[in-house]
This record gives sequence, structure tokens and C-alpha cells, in this order.
Amino acid sequence: MTAAKTTPVERLSAAAAAAEHAHLVAEINAHNRRYYVEARPVISDAAFDALFQRLLAIEARFPDLVTKDSPSQTVAGAVAAGFRKIAHRQAMLSLDNAFAEEEVRDFLARIRRFLGLDEETPVVLVAEPKIDGLAANLLYRKGRFVQGATRGDGQVGEDVTANMRTIADLPQVLKGDDVPDEIEIRGEIYMRRDEFFRLNEAQTAAGRAPFANPRNAAAGSLRQLDAKITAGRPLHFFAYAWGEASAVPAKTHSGVVARFRAWGLVTNPLSRTCSDLEAALAVHRTLESMRADLDYDIDGVVYKVDRLDWQERLGFVSRSPRWAIAHKFKAEEAETEVLDIDIQVGRTGTLTPVARLKPVTVGGVVVSNATLHNEEEIERKDVRIGDTVVIRRAGDVIPQVLRVVADKRRCGARAYAFPKLCPVCASHAVREINPKTGKQEAARRCTGGLICSAQVVERLRHFVSRDAFDIEGLGEKQIQAFFEAGAVKTPVDIFRLAERDRHAETPLREWEGWGEVSAAKLFAAIEARRRVPLERFLYALGIRHVGQATARLLAMNYGSLDNLLGSLNAAAAREGEAWAELDAIEGIGEVVAGALVDFIAEPHNREVVAALREEVTVEDFVAPETTSALSGKTVVFTGTLERMTRSEAKTRAEALGAKVAGSVSKKTDYVVAGSDAGSKLAKARDAGVAILSEDEWLDLTRSESG
Repeated sequence: MTAAKTTPVERLSAAAAAAEHAHLVAEINAHNRRYYVEARPVISDAAFDALFQRLLAIEARFPDLVTKDSPSQTVAGAVAAGFRKIAHRQAMLSLDNAFAEEEVRDFLARIRRFLGLDEETPVVLVAEPKIDGLAANLLYRKGRFVQGATRGDGQVGEDVTANMRTIADLPQVLKGDDVPDEIEIRGEIYMRRDEFFRLNEAQTAAGRAPFANPRNAAAGSLRQLDAKITAGRPLHFFAYAWGEASAVPAKTHSGVVARFRAWGLVTNPLSRTCSDLEAALAVHRTLESMRADLDYDIDGVVYKVDRLDWQERLGFVSRSPRWAIAHKFKAEEAETEVLDIDIQVGRTGTLTPVARLKPVTVGGVVVSNATLHNEEEIERKDVRIGDTVVIRRAGDVIPQVLRVVADKRRCGARAYAFPKLCPVCASHAVREINPKTGKQEAARRCTGGLICSAQVVERLRHFVSRDAFDIEGLGEKQIQAFFEAGAVKTPVDIFRLAERDRHAETPLREWEGWGEVSAAKLFAAIEARRRVPLERFLYALGIRHVGQATARLLAMNYGSLDNLLGSLNAAAAREGEAWAELDAIEGIGEVVAGALVDFIAEPHNREVVAALREEVTVEDFVAPETTSALSGKTVVFTGTLERMTRSEAKTRAEALGAKVAGSVSKKTDYVVAGSDAGSKLAKARDAGVAILSEDEWLDLTRSESG
């Protein structure tokens, strides 16, 4: 997996950035599902981190590209089939990453700025080994273990209570007289290396596929539908955090973890409380030097602000806490040979080159594939078939191609010629030109559209996926079979499948691999999805830049499909009130708005939506009940705040359900004016928007938070 695009971010045009951003979002989301849901990752940690850092860099320069569903704003994962869903009482978020000491120093500087601390005020940090395992949430009630769940997507996880009861490290009853009435204990399920190797020997002896690494083995073992299988696997648990608690037994993070140990939970003995940043960085250096000698995998060190009152003030961004960061270790490297370069065609028609490698063992894991991202990356690194390349991994399967070993190149090796025709349908594959800049977009895409089977099948798979229509029994294999048989060519065909089957010469129950019961179950699953929430419907359409969070944002703002379609049609000219309202929605912006308008302007797309509406009922958006009067209100901050930083004010507003905007519009409910307020304040007065002083705003938020 490539570490960076060939074009530096600072030189990207807006169009090129948007194209690459869309590609990265799709690729990162796919890798997240393979990692968290399927427990079968296909790239290394280092490769994934490189993709994610590239995404963050693009979003930093082009903030309009940041949407609610971007991987930078969401927590990866989902609930796998076969498990009951459990909603976490408090979200289980992921961590931002740092790869160099300077980034950690920046992290601490941001904390000081946010809290308004001077350089003399000490910031005590806790440094914990970052275990390469599976995050889990345990609920104890009156000291007794009553429920266990995986992290899932951070909001909803899998109910693995029965499986967790089989793990010896997890006490069924906590000891001590200060255990809260209810508390969620969070930590990491992992497998020791020696136990992993023994498990793989048993897997191989039984004719089953071995696990790629201890993390995958732990995830696969915990997520067994039969708890007896989990009981036979050597799993362990380190406790390091908590979620909702009726009482918190200390005022510092380290103090709470100490109480965990006293209650009988296992905590990591290598965690340290550090008086300053230099002490924390020293822990990182020590653990990196000894990681090979540990009996479990770690891939970095997590730093956390120790004071809980500061953690509360710092709060969270969309996907991670401001008060913690993961400082990753350097990745391992090896050399191998590029045997071939294949081209894969994705849902949006993007042609992605994949290097087929001579299998090589890196850190105990065999790797044989690497995504080369696009043709510019191949050209920049001059990767040729037969070349010896340096690869890097940090704990998983597929590496990042760092560079070619030039002095080992074979005589006569020719530069790779990227195909100009789609390898699936032979349609032209082009890099679109931005008419304003005259520059090419980063991705080369097949122009075949719906005649390209690769794109059609991928779009159909997306349509029935868990976060879209969620049709049980229609997976990759089934969609491919139905498509090849001509039974399903468009999403509408799915809902007409049962009717066609009644008149088919060979009904589904007579197909290979099907029977009376399985066919009936599929038709019932399809029927059960004839009513769909608006946000799921929008996500299922596969509109560029519109993921789950953006679809929900659109549903919240427009309420019904009719309202949204009417607004998009009115915004077709990209000017006027309808366009301005769409563009002004917090989290939408010009790029997403343009993608929506372009989608509905295409006659075929309008036909698909109309046909679907004949088969399914799209339910209007229903806002969740809330006790906060600020929920759904739009707030604009202007001027200099004296009693808190702007970031802290925004965090408090969002915690109460308010939306924070950067400019005043007719949808603005409150303008909070600090000292030296300028044009925003004047515009608010002209528009008759309610204006609050900082003290009035603080009084309002206190009353709402109770």
C-alpha cells in the first residue's frame, strides 16, 4: 500500500483533491470493514496509516471535503451477522495517531492552547502500551458481570456476553466496597504469541486455514456463535478505560485504573504515569526496544491526560478524544519481488493497480499483495514487473511498497503501461479533466458505467449492504450469481425477484446451492426491506461523497425524499436559494452539494429512484427525542471569548446537540458574541438573530446540562 500520492497535497487542485478524497474514503472504509468486521485485513497497519494520514492532509487543505461520513469523522466497524446488537451507553471512539515525536509535542501544545495553560503548568500523562487486539466493553452491575460487547462502529457493538464469560482474565464478580452500582469497563482482548502459534498448528492439522496474526486470531475466537469454541481458545484481557459509570472512584485516569486492579481486573503492568512529555516519550522508546521480547503484540504507546476534569473539558472531536493520542512504532521492512501488476475495477469505476508479490515473511506474517493506488504512484516509484522492492508492515498482511531497489533491476525491464481500456468491459478508462484548471484528476475511471459488470456488481453489493438496505442472504457471492444469470441487473430487480421467480423456467430453489428453505428466506428478507428510512435509502444509492453520516445529515435537514429531490432539482443551476441552503448545511459544502446535483441531473439516476419508489416506501426522517432545548439549534461564535477557548465552547455546544456554524444565515438560532465581534455580529443584528453574551451562553448551557 502506498504511503503517499505522487502529487504533494499543497499542489493538488480542488478537483484532483476531491477525486482522490473520494477514492481514499472508499478504500479506507473497505479496509475498516475487513479489519473490524471480518477480522481478515488485507493491508498492513503501516499501509492503512499512510492512507489515513493522506486523507487528513487533504482534508486539512480542503476542509469542504470533510463530510460527516469521512473516516476522519467516524469510528470504523460494524456488527457482524449472527450477533445481537448492543448500543453502547457512551460511544467507544478510536484514537488519533502520531508517528513522530514532533507530532506528540504538537498534541501536547494543542492541549495547552485548548485549556489556556501556560508552559509552566505541568500536564501529567499516562503512557500505556497499545495492545494489538480487539476492543471490548464490559458492563458490571452491582459488581457482577452482566454484559459484554465488541466496539463495533463505536455506537453499536456485538453481544458477546456468553463468549466473554469464558475468558479467565475477566472476573465474574468485582471485589471491594467501592465498586460503582454500574460501570462499563473497557479494554483489549488479545492472544499471546506462543498461544497463537499453537492455535495455528492445530488449525493446519485440522485442515483449516491458519490465522494471519494474533490480533485476527483473537477477534475470530471471540466472535464465535458457539461459545464452546471461544472457551477452547486462549484469550486474555487488559482493562484500561471505562464508559458510563454511576460513580467514578478517582479524580485521575491512573487512579481509576489502580482501582481496576484492586477490583480484580487485569491491567497492563508496563503502563506508567509520567510527570511530563519527556518522561512519556522515554516510555515509548523503552517499549519499542523491548516489543520483540514481549509475549503479546503492541504497535505503539497511548498517551492520555491524567486529570479527569481536564479530560472532560477537552472532550472529543467526531471520532476521537482530544485528551489522548496513539504514538505508533516504526514499521518492519523486507525485500521481495513484484511478480505481476493486476488491475481491479471498483464501484465507481476506478482502476486500482495491485502488485502481486513473491511471498515473503515480515515479522512472522506472509504477505503477497500490495495496492499501488494509481498509475501516478507506479510512475513516481517506477515500479516494474520483476523489480525487487522494499516493503513495510506493522502487524498485518499486505505491506506498503516503499521503493524499488534500483541496483537489483533486471536488464531490459520495461516501465509498466497502465491500461487505457477497462480490463472488465473494454470501455475507455480516462482521467477526467477539470474544465477550470485544465488538470487531470488523480483516478483513472472506466467510462462503461452500467455496461461494466464490475461496477454494476459493486453497486448492487453496496445497495444491499448492512448499512444500506441490509438484505440478509444477499452477499457478494449471491449478487454475482444473480447478475451473471441475468436475474438482477439493477437495484429495482431485487424487489421484483420473487415475482419473476414464480414464472421462471428454473426457480431459485432448484439452483445449485439453493433449496426450498433458503430461497424462501431470501424472498422474505427482501420483503422485510420494502420500508426503509430516508437516510438508508440515500446511502444505498451510492452517490459520490455521500456516506452514512452525510445521508443522515441530508435526511435531518430535508425530512423527506420529496423535499430533498425538489431542492436538488431547484439547485440544478448551482445558484439561487435552494443551492445556497444545500451548500450552507454544516458538513455538506460545495463538493458534496455538487455531487448531489450531478446525480439527480442524470436521467438514468432519476429513473432508478422513481422505479425504486414504486417498490419501496421511503420513510420520512424521525428526529430522536431529546431533553435539550439546544438540540438541533445552529450556533455561531464570534469575537474573543474570555472564559473558555473557542474550541471548548464548540465542544460544549455540540455535546448539547447544537450545530456550530461558521457564518450567520437565516437558519442561525444564536450568535454568541465575545469581545471585538465584527461583521458576524452586525449581520446577526440585521437578520434579527438572537445575540447572547458569553455569560448568557454559559448560563444557558449550564441550565441545559443540568
